[in-house]
Amino acid sequence: MPSLSSYHSFHLDTNCSSVLNIEDVEQLTAAVASNSQFYLLGEGSNTIFLEDFFGTVIVNRIAGIQMRESSAYYHLRVGAGENWHQLVSTALNNGWYGMENLALIPGSVGASPIQNIGAYGLEVGNFIESVEIIDLIDGASKILTYQECLFGYRDSVFKNELAGRVVVTHVNFVLPKKNTLVTSYGELARLSAPSPRKIFDEVIRIRQEKLPDPNVTGNAGSFFKNPVIAAHAYQTLQVSHPSIPGFKIDNENVKVPAAWLIDQCGFKGRRVGDVSCHPNQPLVLTNQGKARGEDVVALAREIMNEVLNTFDITLEPEVRLVGKEGLITL
Repeated sequence: MPSLSSYHSFHLDTNCSSVLNIEDVEQLTAAVASNSQFYLLGEGSNTIFLEDFFGTVIVNRIAGIQMRESSAYYHLRVGAGENWHQLVSTALNNGWYGMENLALIPGSVGASPIQNIGAYGLEVGNFIESVEIIDLIDGASKILTYQECLFGYRDSVFKNELAGRVVVTHVNFVLPKKNTLVTSYGELARLSAPSPRKIFDEVIRIRQEKLPDPNVTGNAGSFFKNPVIAAHAYQTLQVSHPSIPGFKIDNENVKVPAAWLIDQCGFKGRRVGDVSCHPNQPLVLTNQGKARGEDVVALAREIMNEVLNTFDITLEPEVRLVGKEGLITL
């Protein structure tokens, strides 16, 4: 059984029945049709194989970046196997501005609409015109419009109604030629004379300072989503926890930083076996060398239980956890 350690950024020592690297739509269609149990993978930056997977791992390597112009926009058609950060860098270098806030997010282009990845005040859904897919039910190639993708906070139709049913082959982005800079979030607000290049460089600096390099220390980035709670619940928490931060989503909902909740519960540096809660960024769990899947689950559940007991807030993993037969939930 081939090792999966190099196929996911947490680098657990797990295996699978076989690995198929595919480079075009035809290969992908054939791979899906010929394997009854499979898991589709991009760069593995948001997946942890907790134990041996009894199926085939199909790695999407579909490449290519095509650009066409309209009067007000740059339109990019990008293969799902392209590296996300490289796309952001390529767009910036060509003057196709807008996505620089999303620099250095690990993973592939094909994974970006599934998670509706976001950072520093922007989400990828802001730039998606449509997503090209293969429907695993009938094998047909289809295009989903922005509206059909049902983007939400770290959410989309691909994680709900279409979960496990479709494969992303290409993502079509639309970038306005008259770009509006977004610098309202965190450290970006302190930039003087901001520009797309300055935002790009600052985001990279911040992420490298706060987050461990998965090539050095195994991790899957933010393990938990930032919870969204009712505004009245947030106001109640402010009474007992006056310093609790929150970001207004709308009149009814507030987003609370999961890292703050975890930190308040004293988990920075906490370990279970060789799995550790990062001492600088408690939202990140790390592999200290010989981590095991059961230790990942144990520490994650410990964090979730303590946050629930302390704040009455339920944390949800952002990371996709894979067991013997596929995705599992905590």
